[in-house]
Order: sequence, then structure tokens, then C-alpha cells
Amino acid sequence: MTLLALLFAMTIHPNPQPDKITVASYYFGNYHPGDPRNVKAKGAGWSEWELVKNARPRFLGHHQPNVPLWGYTDESDPKVMAKKIDAAADHGIDAFIFDWYYYDDGPFLDRPIERGFLKARNNKRMKFGLMWANHDWTDIHPYRRGAPHRLQYPGRFTPETFDKVGDLLVKHYFGHPSYWKIDGKPYFSFYELSKLVESFGSVQATRTALDRLRAKVVAAHMPGLHLNAVVWGQTILPGERQPADNVKLIKDLGFDSVTSYVWIHHVGLPDQQTDYNYVRDAYFKYWKSVDHQFGVPYFPNVTMGWDSSPRADQRDEFANVGYPFMNTISGNTPERFREALEMTKQHLLKHKDGPRILNINCWNEWTEGSYLEPDTVHGLKYLEAIKSIFRT
Repeated sequence: MTLLALLFAMTIHPNPQPDKITVASYYFGNYHPGDPRNVKAKGAGWSEWELVKNARPRFLGHHQPNVPLWGYTDESDPKVMAKKIDAAADHGIDAFIFDWYYYDDGPFLDRPIERGFLKARNNKRMKFGLMWANHDWTDIHPYRRGAPHRLQYPGRFTPETFDKVGDLLVKHYFGHPSYWKIDGKPYFSFYELSKLVESFGSVQATRTALDRLRAKVVAAHMPGLHLNAVVWGQTILPGERQPADNVKLIKDLGFDSVTSYVWIHHVGLPDQQTDYNYVRDAYFKYWKSVDHQFGVPYFPNVTMGWDSSPRADQRDEFANVGYPFMNTISGNTPERFREALEMTKQHLLKHKDGPRILNINCWNEWTEGSYLEPDTVHGLKYLEAIKSIFRT
């Protein structure tokens, strides 16, 4: 094909890969020593790897501890992050969505981004986006059964903090060559809509603040901002609250898309070991029920597993009494994970209009039993499942 013919074809078909599906994976960054807040609360060498190492079987047939094949690495080391980037890119993951924490007194758990991803030699190989994990941070590392939930950092923030965050996003992140954009617009997501609205006092004040953020992005010579909202059907973490009407709130706040963080935000776990396919099928029913409900694209989630027992104090009797003492997902083999990916792909391909995007929970939620990083039991098989579906 001549260059002129190629340009003509691209004019008629502006998307040269109409069936392209973007695969993103959430990334939770608490697996490195030295974070100032963790040092103050837990000591200089602490990271959440300590909970992974100390996990034990809590009931018959329960597999713990899960042992990382790559060892208990420091994710804030750019060489370590480069290995993660290579593994993700080689197996069909297009972007990490970092769980990004920023409270009124500053950032938290940002070293995997600042010292890891942004300084990794190969960060051009994939994109990164941010989801503001604006939930209450409570002391659950580990949590003693029945103890009062001790709030350490409130998810609610001041309007002044929001303006400061907006400036940081525009000046430091959104212009980075590897920042994830949809139709040229930086992707930015909020985890908890209730806390977002509480921070401004009303829906209208929240909309005004979001519009102000959009204006900052446009003033920085970008075509706009793609605002994404995580929606739930039921809460998990202590202190979480869901809005009374997600559909209306999404419209009123002007979000561009919605998504989910994990299947169990929409599906209860009736058994101590709830079958993976039961949860998958129940989630698919939810997905189909909301597919066109919000009036904006819904980006589906595929969850690898669920087992929050490492965050439950190992001295306490384990039972389904509230996070992290709660039922688990079982039977989440790499083969079943692959089936869920294939089902998600086929459903997305039925959509005539894009963008076609899915996210995975999670690259490294080791203490919630949902991780793609290789362990000593399955090795790279979960990553290979992704590659087999999305790199054909």
C-alpha cells in the first residue's frame, strides 16, 4: 500500500485496530520499605510483605502463605519495577492503574510511582494511570477481630487540597509520555464517590471543582480530561459508603466512564470458600444490567481471586464477621481466570462503539489474594492466560 493510500484508509477508518482491547491492571503500592507514614506507624523496615510472610492456613483446604516467585522485592527500586513492566508488557497488559493516595497532609505510598515506575529504564513499554484511592485509611495491617477501627488518614479532603492535587496532576503526571490517555485525554479515576462529594459539601460544588480541574488540563494544551468513577454495589473496607443513586450522581458530576475495582463490590460470597465461577457469573449479570445504564462507557473488571485473611490477625479465630475476616474465593485457577478473560473479551467485541477497555484486579493485591505477579505454585500462568487471550 502506498503512503497516500494508507493515509486515505486511516482517514476513513481513524482507528486502525477497531477490535483492539486495552487491558489495564490495578496496582497497589504497599510493598516497599521507607514510606514515611509506614515508618512512623510500623518501623523503618516494614512493608505489607510482612503480612504475606506471616499468613497461615485458617480453615481446611485454605492455601496460605502465598510465596512470591520473585521474592519479597522492593517495588520502589526502578530495577525491580522494570522487571514488572517487562513482564506486564510481554503478557498483554497495556497499563498499570496505580492506587494513588493523597491526603490533606500530603501523599502516601507514592514511591512505587515516583522512584519505581517513573525512573524505570523501560517505562515507555506501557502506560500508567492514577486512581485516587480517596477512602479512609484504617489500621488493618493486621486487624484484631472485634477491635475498634482506628482511623489513621481520612479520605475526605479540603477544596484547597483538591486544587493542590490538580496542579500536581497537570504539571507532574498528565504530561508524561507514558501517562495513559483515552482519545488524547489523561485518564483519572476516583475510588469513592461518597467521599468525593463529602469533601465539597454538595454535588454542585463537586461538579464545579471537577470542571475546574478539566479547565486546568485544557489550559495545559491537552484536549481534555477523561474522568472515570469506580462504582460499587456493596461496601468492603471499613468506613466505605456508597451513594444512594450512582446513575444520577455519575450524570450530575459529568464523568466520562465508570468501572469496578473488584468483583465482590457487586457479588456476595455466601461460602467460606465461594467458587470462582459462581462469583464470575454473578458479576456478569451485574455487568449486563448496567452496561447501558450510566449513559457513559462501562469498563468491566476481571478479578483474579479474593482472600483477605493475611490482613486478619493470625492469632484470632477466623470467621465471616467483616473485613478482613470474611469469606474467600476458591477454585480461581489460571484456566478459570483465562475463561473469564475470554468471556469478557467476547462481550466487549459485541460493542459497536469504543473504547474497549477492561481492568484486572490486581497486579499485586497479595494480602487480598488477587495478584498476577508469579508465585511459587502457579508461576507465570496467570500472566500467560492474559497473553493467550489478548496477544493472539
